[in-house]
Amino acid sequence: MNDLHTWLSQQHHGLRTFRTFQQKLETLGRDDPAQRGLCRLLSGLVGSYVEAFDEAPLPVEVADNAYHRLPALVASLDLHGDADRRLADINRVAESRIWQ
Repeated sequence: MNDLHTWLSQQHHGLRTFRTFQQKLETLGRDDPAQRGLCRLLSGLVGSYVEAFDEAPLPVEVADNAYHRLPALVASLDLHGDADRRLADINRVAESRIWQ
């Protein structure tokens, strides 16, 4: 996730960044099966944002907020934590909203 966070923090806040992030999550989940569930949850979170604004005007304030929330969420994840920490991370991602 550190690589994803670094990449994400260097991108523009447009929808293309979020689509590419989903692709990177798909690759990570495929290459690291232990992270598959977390990757799928993050991808769904990002996917709902992309779907909501695909082919529609994206207000700058919404884009800025989503762009700041997603990297903060990714940075907070501990992929090497114990089972309790990993479950807490998964639950936090599952209840997160990056744009609402």
